Amino acid sequence: MTLNLLIVAILIGGWLFGKLFTRIGLPSVLGMTLWGIGISYFYKSSFPDVIWQISPFFKSLALIVILLRAGLGIHRSTLKKVGLPAILLSFIPCLFEGFTLMFLFHHIIGFEWAVAGVCAFLIAAVSPAVVVPSMLDLKERGFGKKHDVPTMILAGASLDDVFAITIFTIFMGMAGGSEVSISRSLLQIPISIIGGIAAGLILGFLLVHYFNKNQDKMRATEKTLLLLGTAILLVQVGDWAHVAALLGVMTTGFILLERSEKAAHELAYNLNKAWVFAEILLFVLIGMSVDISVAINGGLKGLVIISLGLVARSAGVLISVAFAPISWKERLFCVFSYLPKATVQAAMGSVPLAAGIAGGDQILAFAVLSIIFTAPLGLLLIRKFGPKLLSIELPLEDSPSPSRDRRISD
Repeated sequence: MTLNLLIVAILIGGWLFGKLFTRIGLPSVLGMTLWGIGISYFYKSSFPDVIWQISPFFKSLALIVILLRAGLGIHRSTLKKVGLPAILLSFIPCLFEGFTLMFLFHHIIGFEWAVAGVCAFLIAAVSPAVVVPSMLDLKERGFGKKHDVPTMILAGASLDDVFAITIFTIFMGMAGGSEVSISRSLLQIPISIIGGIAAGLILGFLLVHYFNKNQDKMRATEKTLLLLGTAILLVQVGDWAHVAALLGVMTTGFILLERSEKAAHELAYNLNKAWVFAEILLFVLIGMSVDISVAINGGLKGLVIISLGLVARSAGVLISVAFAPISWKERLFCVFSYLPKATVQAAMGSVPLAAGIAGGDQILAFAVLSIIFTAPLGLLLIRKFGPKLLSIELPLEDSPSPSRDRRISD
Protein backbone atom coordinates (compact mmCIF):
# COMPACT_ATOMS: atom_id res chain seq x y z
CA MET A 1 0.00 0.00 0.00
CA THR A 2 1.42 3.38 -1.01
CA LEU A 3 1.57 6.32 1.42
CA ASN A 4 -0.94 8.30 -0.66
CA LEU A 5 -3.45 5.45 -0.63
CA LEU A 6 -2.96 4.90 3.09
CA ILE A 7 -3.58 8.60 3.87
CA VAL A 8 -6.78 8.45 1.81
CA ALA A 9 -7.84 5.31 3.68
CA ILE A 10 -7.16 6.99 7.04
CA LEU A 11 -9.07 10.18 6.24
CA ILE A 12 -12.01 8.88 4.19
CA GLY A 13 -12.38 5.61 6.08
CA GLY A 14 -12.13 7.36 9.44
CA TRP A 15 -14.74 9.93 8.40
CA LEU A 16 -17.15 7.26 7.09
CA PHE A 17 -16.81 5.07 10.19
CA GLY A 18 -17.28 8.11 12.38
CA LYS A 19 -20.53 8.95 10.58
CA LEU A 20 -21.65 5.32 10.72
CA PHE A 21 -21.15 5.07 14.47
CA THR A 22 -22.93 8.39 15.00
CA ARG A 23 -25.89 6.99 13.05
CA ILE A 24 -26.16 3.97 15.35
CA GLY A 25 -25.89 6.12 18.47
CA LEU A 26 -22.23 5.44 19.34
CA PRO A 27 -19.36 7.97 19.61
CA SER A 28 -17.85 8.84 16.23
CA VAL A 29 -14.30 8.60 17.62
CA LEU A 30 -14.98 4.99 18.58
CA GLY A 31 -15.70 4.24 14.94
CA MET A 32 -12.51 6.02 13.88
CA THR A 33 -10.44 4.04 16.40
CA LEU A 34 -11.94 0.72 15.31
CA TRP A 35 -11.31 1.62 11.67
CA GLY A 36 -7.65 2.19 12.56
CA ILE A 37 -7.48 -1.17 14.34
CA GLY A 38 -9.09 -2.86 11.31
CA ILE A 39 -6.79 -1.50 8.61
CA SER A 40 -3.77 -2.18 10.81
CA TYR A 41 -4.88 -5.78 11.43
CA PHE A 42 -5.38 -6.58 7.73
CA TYR A 43 -2.82 -4.37 5.99
CA LYS A 44 -0.09 -3.58 8.55
CA SER A 45 2.53 -5.63 6.72
CA SER A 46 2.07 -3.51 3.57
CA PHE A 47 2.25 -0.11 5.30
CA PRO A 48 5.16 2.07 4.14
CA ASP A 49 7.71 2.61 6.93
CA VAL A 50 7.34 6.37 6.64
CA ILE A 51 3.85 6.24 8.19
CA TRP A 52 5.35 5.14 11.52
CA GLN A 53 7.91 7.95 11.28
CA ILE A 54 5.32 10.71 10.73
CA SER A 55 2.63 9.19 12.95
CA PRO A 56 4.04 10.68 16.21
CA PHE A 57 4.03 14.16 14.65
CA PHE A 58 0.42 13.84 13.49
CA LYS A 59 -0.67 12.64 16.92
CA SER A 60 1.20 15.49 18.58
CA LEU A 61 -0.34 18.02 16.17
CA ALA A 62 -3.84 16.76 16.91
CA LEU A 63 -3.23 16.97 20.66
CA ILE A 64 -1.89 20.51 20.22
CA VAL A 65 -5.07 21.52 18.38
CA ILE A 66 -7.35 20.07 21.06
CA LEU A 67 -5.35 21.49 23.98
CA LEU A 68 -5.29 24.95 22.37
CA ARG A 69 -9.06 24.69 22.04
CA ALA A 70 -9.24 23.74 25.71
CA GLY A 71 -7.08 26.69 26.78
CA LEU A 72 -9.05 29.10 24.61
CA GLY A 73 -12.22 27.99 26.36
CA ILE A 74 -11.18 28.38 30.01
CA HIS A 75 -11.74 31.71 31.75
CA ARG A 76 -9.75 32.67 34.83
CA SER A 77 -12.90 32.85 36.98
CA THR A 78 -13.79 29.31 35.96
CA LEU A 79 -10.30 28.03 36.76
CA LYS A 80 -10.47 29.58 40.25
CA LYS A 81 -13.85 27.95 40.79
CA VAL A 82 -12.57 24.42 40.10
CA GLY A 83 -9.08 24.92 41.58
CA LEU A 84 -8.72 22.46 44.49
CA PRO A 85 -10.69 19.51 43.01
CA ALA A 86 -8.80 19.90 39.72
CA ILE A 87 -5.45 19.81 41.57
CA LEU A 88 -6.46 16.70 43.51
CA LEU A 89 -7.70 15.02 40.31
CA SER A 90 -4.30 15.63 38.75
CA PHE A 91 -2.47 13.12 40.96
CA ILE A 92 -4.64 11.21 43.46
CA PRO A 93 -6.43 8.91 40.93
CA CYS A 94 -3.12 8.26 39.15
CA LEU A 95 -1.35 7.29 42.39
CA PHE A 96 -4.24 5.11 43.57
CA GLU A 97 -4.34 3.19 40.30
CA GLY A 98 -0.57 3.07 39.79
CA PHE A 99 0.34 1.61 43.18
CA THR A 100 -2.62 -0.81 43.10
CA LEU A 101 -1.50 -2.09 39.69
CA MET A 102 2.09 -2.28 40.88
CA PHE A 103 1.05 -4.52 43.79
CA LEU A 104 -1.05 -6.74 41.50
CA PHE A 105 1.57 -7.07 38.75
CA HIS A 106 4.14 -8.09 41.37
CA HIS A 107 2.01 -10.69 43.16
CA ILE A 108 -0.09 -12.05 40.27
CA ILE A 109 2.18 -11.78 37.20
CA GLY A 110 5.43 -12.15 39.13
CA PHE A 111 7.16 -8.97 37.96
CA GLU A 112 9.97 -7.58 40.10
CA TRP A 113 8.86 -4.47 41.97
CA ALA A 114 10.62 -2.04 39.61
CA VAL A 115 9.23 -3.75 36.49
CA ALA A 116 5.78 -3.83 38.09
CA GLY A 117 6.11 -0.08 38.64
CA VAL A 118 7.03 0.47 34.98
CA CYS A 119 3.96 -1.43 33.78
CA ALA A 120 1.65 0.09 36.40
CA PHE A 121 2.39 3.75 35.71
CA LEU A 122 2.45 3.21 31.96
CA ILE A 123 -1.14 2.02 32.23
CA ALA A 124 -2.16 4.54 34.91
CA ALA A 125 -2.13 7.59 32.59
CA VAL A 126 -5.56 8.84 31.51
CA SER A 127 -5.97 9.69 27.81
CA PRO A 128 -6.19 13.40 26.90
CA ALA A 129 -7.03 12.35 23.34
CA VAL A 130 -10.31 10.88 24.59
CA VAL A 131 -11.07 13.09 27.58
CA VAL A 132 -10.32 16.59 26.26
CA PRO A 133 -12.51 16.47 23.09
CA SER A 134 -15.35 14.92 25.06
CA MET A 135 -15.22 17.63 27.75
CA LEU A 136 -15.06 20.41 25.16
CA ASP A 137 -18.09 18.98 23.38
CA LEU A 138 -20.08 18.92 26.62
CA LYS A 139 -18.94 22.45 27.52
CA GLU A 140 -20.03 23.78 24.14
CA ARG A 141 -23.46 22.20 24.60
CA GLY A 142 -23.83 23.76 28.05
CA PHE A 143 -23.69 20.60 30.18
CA GLY A 144 -22.25 20.82 33.69
CA LYS A 145 -22.01 24.60 33.47
CA LYS A 146 -23.19 25.40 37.01
CA HIS A 147 -20.26 23.65 38.71
CA ASP A 148 -17.96 23.66 35.63
CA VAL A 149 -17.41 19.91 35.91
CA PRO A 150 -16.01 19.49 32.35
CA THR A 151 -13.47 22.28 33.02
CA MET A 152 -12.45 20.64 36.30
CA ILE A 153 -11.82 17.37 34.46
CA LEU A 154 -9.98 19.16 31.64
CA ALA A 155 -7.55 20.74 34.07
CA GLY A 156 -7.02 17.61 36.18
CA ALA A 157 -6.60 15.20 33.28
CA SER A 158 -4.02 17.45 31.62
CA LEU A 159 -1.76 17.13 34.68
CA ASP A 160 -2.50 13.43 35.29
CA ASP A 161 -0.17 12.40 32.46
CA VAL A 162 2.70 14.46 33.89
CA PHE A 163 2.61 12.46 37.13
CA ALA A 164 2.17 9.10 35.42
CA ILE A 165 4.99 9.60 32.91
CA THR A 166 7.41 10.98 35.51
CA ILE A 167 6.90 8.03 37.87
CA PHE A 168 7.05 5.64 34.89
CA THR A 169 10.47 7.16 34.05
CA ILE A 170 11.67 6.67 37.63
CA PHE A 171 10.78 2.97 37.56
CA MET A 172 12.31 2.61 34.08
CA GLY A 173 15.64 3.75 35.52
CA MET A 174 15.33 1.38 38.47
CA ALA A 175 14.36 -1.58 36.26
CA GLY A 176 17.23 -0.82 33.89
CA GLY A 177 19.72 -1.04 36.74
CA SER A 178 20.77 2.60 36.70
CA GLU A 179 21.34 4.57 39.88
CA VAL A 180 18.18 6.63 40.27
CA SER A 181 17.65 9.26 42.93
CA ILE A 182 13.95 8.91 43.71
CA SER A 183 13.77 12.21 45.57
CA ARG A 184 15.43 14.01 42.66
CA SER A 185 13.15 12.30 40.17
CA LEU A 186 10.04 13.20 42.17
CA LEU A 187 11.26 16.79 42.27
CA GLN A 188 11.07 16.65 38.48
CA ILE A 189 7.25 16.59 38.69
CA PRO A 190 6.76 20.15 39.99
CA ILE A 191 9.71 21.35 37.88
CA SER A 192 8.10 19.86 34.78
CA ILE A 193 4.72 21.44 35.58
CA ILE A 194 6.14 24.86 36.46
CA GLY A 195 8.45 24.80 33.44
CA GLY A 196 5.57 23.93 31.10
CA ILE A 197 3.32 26.65 32.51
CA ALA A 198 6.14 29.22 32.38
CA ALA A 199 6.90 28.41 28.75
CA GLY A 200 3.20 28.70 27.92
CA LEU A 201 2.97 32.06 29.70
CA ILE A 202 5.95 33.44 27.78
CA LEU A 203 4.60 32.27 24.42
CA GLY A 204 1.10 33.46 25.29
CA PHE A 205 2.20 37.00 26.20
CA LEU A 206 4.41 37.25 23.10
CA LEU A 207 1.50 36.24 20.87
CA VAL A 208 -0.87 38.59 22.70
CA HIS A 209 1.51 41.51 22.09
CA TYR A 210 1.91 40.62 18.42
CA PHE A 211 -1.77 39.97 17.77
CA ASN A 212 -2.90 43.15 19.54
CA LYS A 213 -0.33 45.21 17.67
CA ASN A 214 -1.34 43.74 14.29
CA GLN A 215 -5.02 43.08 14.97
CA ASP A 216 -6.24 44.79 11.79
CA LYS A 217 -3.33 43.68 9.60
CA MET A 218 -3.55 39.91 10.09
CA ARG A 219 -6.24 37.54 8.89
CA ALA A 220 -7.58 34.98 11.36
CA THR A 221 -6.06 32.20 9.25
CA GLU A 222 -2.61 33.78 9.55
CA LYS A 223 -3.01 34.04 13.32
CA THR A 224 -4.00 30.38 13.47
CA LEU A 225 -0.96 29.31 11.44
CA LEU A 226 1.34 31.36 13.68
CA LEU A 227 -0.24 29.93 16.82
CA LEU A 228 0.04 26.32 15.59
CA GLY A 229 3.61 26.78 14.40
CA THR A 230 4.81 28.29 17.67
CA ALA A 231 2.89 25.68 19.69
CA ILE A 232 4.61 22.88 17.75
CA LEU A 233 7.96 24.54 18.47
CA LEU A 234 7.01 24.83 22.15
CA VAL A 235 6.34 21.08 22.31
CA GLN A 236 9.66 20.28 20.64
CA VAL A 237 11.59 22.53 23.04
CA GLY A 238 9.57 21.17 25.98
CA ASP A 239 10.44 17.58 25.07
CA TRP A 240 14.12 18.53 24.89
CA ALA A 241 13.98 20.39 28.23
CA HIS A 242 11.82 17.70 29.91
CA VAL A 243 8.97 20.03 30.86
CA ALA A 244 5.20 19.55 30.50
CA ALA A 245 4.99 21.13 27.06
CA LEU A 246 1.37 20.15 26.38
CA LEU A 247 0.39 21.90 29.61
CA GLY A 248 2.26 24.92 28.23
CA VAL A 249 0.19 24.74 25.04
CA MET A 250 -3.01 24.85 27.08
CA THR A 251 -1.62 27.79 29.10
CA THR A 252 -0.92 29.70 25.88
CA GLY A 253 -4.59 29.42 24.90
CA PHE A 254 -5.65 30.56 28.36
CA ILE A 255 -3.46 33.70 28.17
CA LEU A 256 -4.77 34.55 24.71
CA LEU A 257 -8.35 34.40 25.96
CA GLU A 258 -7.52 36.58 28.97
CA ARG A 259 -5.48 39.23 27.14
CA SER A 260 -6.69 39.23 23.54
CA GLU A 261 -10.27 38.00 23.58
CA LYS A 262 -11.14 39.02 20.02
CA ALA A 263 -8.16 37.13 18.59
CA ALA A 264 -8.92 34.18 20.90
CA HIS A 265 -12.45 33.82 19.51
CA GLU A 266 -11.12 33.94 15.94
CA LEU A 267 -8.53 31.31 16.76
CA ALA A 268 -11.05 29.07 18.52
CA TYR A 269 -13.35 29.23 15.48
CA ASN A 270 -10.57 28.18 13.10
CA LEU A 271 -9.28 25.47 15.44
CA ASN A 272 -12.79 24.02 15.65
CA LYS A 273 -12.63 23.59 11.88
CA ALA A 274 -9.11 22.14 12.02
CA TRP A 275 -10.26 19.61 14.62
CA VAL A 276 -12.49 17.88 12.03
CA PHE A 277 -9.31 16.84 10.23
CA ALA A 278 -7.10 16.40 13.30
CA GLU A 279 -9.66 14.23 15.12
CA ILE A 280 -9.74 11.66 12.31
CA LEU A 281 -5.95 11.53 12.15
CA LEU A 282 -5.54 11.17 15.90
CA PHE A 283 -8.03 8.41 16.57
CA VAL A 284 -7.35 6.37 13.42
CA LEU A 285 -3.61 6.50 14.15
CA ILE A 286 -4.23 5.45 17.77
CA GLY A 287 -6.22 2.51 16.42
CA MET A 288 -3.42 1.65 14.01
CA SER A 289 -1.00 1.55 16.96
CA VAL A 290 -3.03 -1.24 18.54
CA ASP A 291 -2.04 -4.83 17.79
CA ILE A 292 -4.85 -7.21 18.73
CA SER A 293 -2.57 -10.26 18.61
CA VAL A 294 -0.30 -8.58 21.17
CA ALA A 295 -3.27 -7.67 23.38
CA ILE A 296 -4.39 -11.30 23.45
CA ASN A 297 -1.11 -12.13 25.19
CA GLY A 298 -2.30 -9.96 28.09
CA GLY A 299 -4.87 -12.66 28.78
CA LEU A 300 -7.71 -12.82 31.26
CA LYS A 301 -5.35 -12.11 34.17
CA GLY A 302 -4.33 -8.85 32.54
CA LEU A 303 -7.96 -7.84 32.05
CA VAL A 304 -8.77 -8.56 35.68
CA ILE A 305 -5.74 -6.59 36.89
CA ILE A 306 -6.59 -3.60 34.67
CA SER A 307 -10.20 -3.72 35.94
CA LEU A 308 -9.06 -3.70 39.57
CA GLY A 309 -6.79 -0.77 38.74
CA LEU A 310 -9.80 1.11 37.39
CA VAL A 311 -11.65 0.44 40.64
CA ALA A 312 -8.75 1.99 42.57
CA ARG A 313 -8.65 4.94 40.15
CA SER A 314 -12.38 5.46 40.65
CA ALA A 315 -11.88 5.53 44.42
CA GLY A 316 -9.17 8.15 43.92
CA VAL A 317 -11.53 10.26 41.79
CA LEU A 318 -14.27 10.11 44.44
CA ILE A 319 -11.80 11.17 47.14
CA SER A 320 -10.58 14.05 44.95
CA VAL A 321 -14.09 15.45 44.48
CA ALA A 322 -15.32 14.59 47.98
CA PHE A 323 -15.46 18.23 49.07
CA ALA A 324 -16.46 19.72 45.71
CA PRO A 325 -19.99 21.23 45.66
CA ILE A 326 -21.29 18.82 43.03
CA SER A 327 -24.09 16.25 42.93
CA TRP A 328 -23.67 12.48 43.11
CA LYS A 329 -24.49 12.29 39.39
CA GLU A 330 -21.64 14.68 38.62
CA ARG A 331 -19.29 12.65 40.83
CA LEU A 332 -20.22 9.53 38.87
CA PHE A 333 -19.52 11.39 35.65
CA CYS A 334 -16.05 12.30 36.97
CA VAL A 335 -15.40 8.59 37.57
CA PHE A 336 -16.44 7.72 34.00
CA SER A 337 -14.28 10.51 32.56
CA TYR A 338 -11.12 9.17 34.21
CA LEU A 339 -11.41 5.63 32.81
CA PRO A 340 -10.16 5.81 29.18
CA LYS A 341 -6.55 5.17 28.22
CA ALA A 342 -5.02 5.43 24.77
CA THR A 343 -2.51 8.21 24.11
CA VAL A 344 0.38 7.45 26.48
CA GLN A 345 -0.08 3.69 26.20
CA ALA A 346 0.01 3.83 22.38
CA ALA A 347 3.01 6.15 22.33
CA MET A 348 5.13 4.51 25.05
CA GLY A 349 3.92 0.91 25.28
CA SER A 350 6.93 -0.42 23.38
CA VAL A 351 9.54 1.67 25.27
CA PRO A 352 10.28 -0.94 27.98
CA LEU A 353 10.67 -3.66 25.34
CA ALA A 354 13.03 -1.50 23.26
CA ALA A 355 15.03 -0.69 26.42
CA GLY A 356 15.52 -4.38 27.16
CA ILE A 357 13.48 -4.36 30.37
CA ALA A 358 12.66 -7.88 31.60
CA GLY A 359 9.06 -8.66 30.69
CA GLY A 360 8.92 -5.86 28.11
CA ASP A 361 6.82 -7.99 25.77
CA GLN A 362 4.25 -8.59 28.51
CA ILE A 363 4.23 -4.89 29.41
CA LEU A 364 3.44 -4.05 25.78
CA ALA A 365 0.62 -6.61 25.80
CA PHE A 366 -0.91 -5.12 28.95
CA ALA A 367 -0.63 -1.59 27.51
CA VAL A 368 -2.41 -2.60 24.30
CA LEU A 369 -5.04 -4.51 26.28
CA SER A 370 -5.71 -1.41 28.40
CA ILE A 371 -6.40 0.63 25.23
CA ILE A 372 -8.75 -1.95 23.73
CA PHE A 373 -10.67 -2.35 27.00
CA THR A 374 -10.79 1.16 28.48
CA ALA A 375 -10.91 3.50 25.45
CA PRO A 376 -14.23 2.19 24.06
CA LEU A 377 -15.63 1.78 27.59
CA GLY A 378 -14.70 5.32 28.62
CA LEU A 379 -15.92 6.83 25.35
CA LEU A 380 -19.29 5.13 25.60
CA LEU A 381 -19.82 6.08 29.23
CA ILE A 382 -18.82 9.72 28.69
CA ARG A 383 -20.78 10.26 25.49
CA LYS A 384 -23.90 8.28 26.42
CA PHE A 385 -24.24 9.19 30.09
CA GLY A 386 -22.60 12.63 30.18
CA PRO A 387 -25.76 14.48 29.07
CA LYS A 388 -27.81 12.43 31.56
CA LEU A 389 -25.52 12.99 34.53
CA LEU A 390 -24.62 16.63 33.94
CA SER A 391 -27.32 19.26 34.31
CA ILE A 392 -27.92 21.97 31.74
CA GLU A 393 -29.42 25.40 32.28
CA LEU A 394 -31.98 26.66 29.79
CA PRO A 395 -32.41 30.34 29.00
CA LEU A 396 -35.34 31.88 30.87
CA GLU A 397 -37.55 32.13 27.78
CA ASP A 398 -37.25 28.37 27.18
CA SER A 399 -38.93 27.58 30.48
CA PRO A 400 -42.66 26.86 30.07
CA SER A 401 -43.56 28.38 33.45
CA PRO A 402 -41.89 30.50 36.16
CA SER A 403 -42.36 27.75 38.70
CA ARG A 404 -40.49 25.17 36.71
CA ASP A 405 -36.92 24.44 37.76
CA ARG A 406 -34.68 25.61 34.97
CA ARG A 407 -32.10 22.88 35.66
CA ILE A 408 -32.82 19.77 33.65
CA SER A 409 -31.01 16.65 32.63
CA ASP A 410 -30.81 15.72 28.99
